Amino acid sequence: MAKSQQTFSKIEKEKKKLKKREEKQKKKAERLANSNKGEGLDSMIAYVDENGFRTDTPPDPKKKIKAENIEIGVPKREKIEFDPIRKGKVAFFNDSKGYGFINDDEDGERYFVHVNGLIDDVKENDKVSFELEKGQKGMNAVRVKKI
Repeated sequence: MAKSQQTFSKIEKEKKKLKKREEKQKKKAERLANSNKGEGLDSMIAYVDENGFRTDTPPDPKKKIKAENIEIGVPKREKIEFDPIRKGKVAFFNDSKGYGFINDDEDGERYFVHVNGLIDDVKENDKVSFELEKGQKGMNAVRVKKI
């Protein structure tokens, strides 16, 4: 007698294919059942209430907002004048490498200083005055003078 050409692995593969097809058909039927086609424009409209939140109910016609009262964008900030010259203390300075750090007295921030930004020679714990400048990795202290 001849042996059947159907092996166990072929039968399992066929079962998996049939199972996938059935799942796909179920998902398709579920999508069609839950589809909101033909419901109209009203189901797609979203409203914004007086606080700026989205709702699905139309706004109360008694609570009208005037177009002049709507601010688009961020309101301009007032310019704050401050002294560009700051004071601080040298926390660390390495003469051989030519850089260090200064602790600001006002805000306690630590700023990088390079030997090119020095006017006077400084060492650790010296009181200094300096200005800030934007560097590659943050703010740098420049025009550093001893006090």
